[in-house]
Amino acid sequence: MKVLDLQGSLTPHDSKTHICMPFVVEAGCSKLHMRLQYGPKTLEDQDRSIELLMESYDLYILPEHREYAIANATRHLPLKNLITLSLDDTNRYRGACHRHDPIQELYISKMDASPGLMPGELPAGTWTIMLSVHCIVTEECTYQMQIWTSEEDNL
Repeated sequence: MKVLDLQGSLTPHDSKTHICMPFVVEAGCSKLHMRLQYGPKTLEDQDRSIELLMESYDLYILPEHREYAIANATRHLPLKNLITLSLDDTNRYRGACHRHDPIQELYISKMDASPGLMPGELPAGTWTIMLSVHCIVTEECTYQMQIWTSEEDNL
């Protein structure tokens, strides 16, 4: 049963923010499935990428290390958008999936879960999935977050 199907669009101004998405898990759910997809993954414009790197060097690199960073800037290319997620049930934190993949298919059940998530009882009630928008380097990045439940055997 589908419990969440949201999509949106992000810009560089959304970097370093979080998107909190509550959803309801009904009693009897034995497996929760999650799919996060976002794109584009990379910034293909090399000139813009170098410009963004130079801006970050001014903020984060000590002056005495900037010359080296500038000379080696292309080793950081291509620049990539990054969105990760974490999950809380009605009572507690259930884990985080800090993956770089632009498509993430995850699950959690009583006996098993995707790496980064903690298996255990799936209590009925309001759960929360949090998208952490670490960095958006493209002019726009679209995302879709889908969550559905099943009453399959606990895998």
